[in-house]
Amino acid sequence: MTNKLDQLRDLLKSYGSCLVAYSGGVDSMFLASVAHQVLGQRSVAAIADTPSLPRRELEEAIALAKRFNIPLRIVRPQEFANPEYTANSQNRCYFCKHELFAELVPLARQENLAVIVYGENASDVGDFRPGAQAAIEFQIRAPLKETGITKDEIRQFSAQLGLPTAEKPQMACLSSRIPYGEPVTPEKLQMIEAGENALRDLGFYDVRVRHHELKIGHLARIEVGPKEIGRFFEDGLHLRVAETLRQAGYLHVTLDLQGYRRGSVNEILQQKNRMA
Repeated sequence: MTNKLDQLRDLLKSYGSCLVAYSGGVDSMFLASVAHQVLGQRSVAAIADTPSLPRRELEEAIALAKRFNIPLRIVRPQEFANPEYTANSQNRCYFCKHELFAELVPLARQENLAVIVYGENASDVGDFRPGAQAAIEFQIRAPLKETGITKDEIRQFSAQLGLPTAEKPQMACLSSRIPYGEPVTPEKLQMIEAGENALRDLGFYDVRVRHHELKIGHLARIEVGPKEIGRFFEDGLHLRVAETLRQAGYLHVTLDLQGYRRGSVNEILQQKNRMA
């Protein structure tokens, strides 16, 4: 496994300089950290400040970059001005990444950085990732995938490097909580963010608040890790959670008994494919 880390360092070094698409998550923090070790000030991270990124995540990401002396730039993509993004079709992530990379290309040119990289890794191969098409179109490199580094290996390497993100939960953008076909709005994302913040404040680790539209209001479908489900029914915690989410604007609050699983928003696509 150490050979993969050496290969990653060699690949990054071969760029001479790079701009890292950064979010402060497990993958991008590891990539930004290794790139900084190899290239020093010739590696710059860029984070997108958009409504789909929780405010806590943005603040933590900025603080993390500062802690590890990683040069950081903040960009503000305008995906919410793109009706193809807000319509929330199955390829929503394509339009998100397209808007992001459209901001990063001139930034890299301005900073005289040779290559733009992002955190797609070997575990993402075969997953439904429309954003990868945008990366191809903008010639964005995925060095973690190119060197065959998996998600588990990223966590192991991160622990070796002393990165606090080694045990951080997976975090997709807030828009991924809304089923395809239901429009994405900043107001919905604020509701989702408030609900997830409340659950994390109560000590839940894997957390998703799936947002569903009803004719008479909003429904929250909560996913937490399967081993965490039992906690909901201890000391009336489920009632506190329900009240907190109602204050955030939800009419109904439900718990998904299958628990959190990666890509559950894509289950409807898989079902349609089986029925086709």
